Amino acid sequence: MDHGTRGELIHRLAEAIGAVSTPHPVRVAVDGPPAAGKTTLADELAVAVRAQGREVIRATIDDFLVPRAQRYRRGRYTAEGCYFDAHDHAALRRVLLDPLGPGGHRRFQAAIHDGATDTPLSPPAVTASADAVLLFDGVFLLRPELVDSWELRIFVSAPFEQTVARAHTRGTAPAGSEIERSWRERYIPAQQLYAATAHPTALADFIVHNAQPHHPSWEAGSD
Repeated sequence: MDHGTRGELIHRLAEAIGAVSTPHPVRVAVDGPPAAGKTTLADELAVAVRAQGREVIRATIDDFLVPRAQRYRRGRYTAEGCYFDAHDHAALRRVLLDPLGPGGHRRFQAAIHDGATDTPLSPPAVTASADAVLLFDGVFLLRPELVDSWELRIFVSAPFEQTVARAHTRGTAPAGSEIERSWRERYIPAQQLYAATAHPTALADFIVHNAQPHHPSWEAGSD
């Protein structure tokens, strides 16, 4: 287990990305529970990787949601609905992960759905450079449907109770009791289901312990 400053963590992860050698873009998963700090970490990594002179593609699982009616077909507050029904993994692979992977044509789309308006998106396809880096944050990224789509897998860990507290401080989060119910009945049980079935920390190349974001610790995953 390594401990250090935030800057040291970002440097170590950027170094690991730079050490990956592939003839196609490097696809990096930044996985972990809601409010664990995935998006912040991916954004910080993007700055560091761009400073190395590489093209960065930033994308998120939030832009690969399925329509709300399908997402909540089992009910709004169910772990199974969150884990099985929320995201379009086939589309994610088709328009983003596979084109950037081995033998891919590198023409990709980074989003298919606008969660705020619950409407489909169809942005123009963009061509990535061969040495680009995809930094993709989101939940459940090391599940069986996706685990082989990454060259580097980062799992951001934080205590569940802490993620609830962080959610309360977010300006965009639903208020009060809705946050509590969403976390207690949907998000946390879904993460427990994910851990029990997919074992993401055993699949991660790096586990970042993010209880104290300014003084994180990290460890290399098991081979």
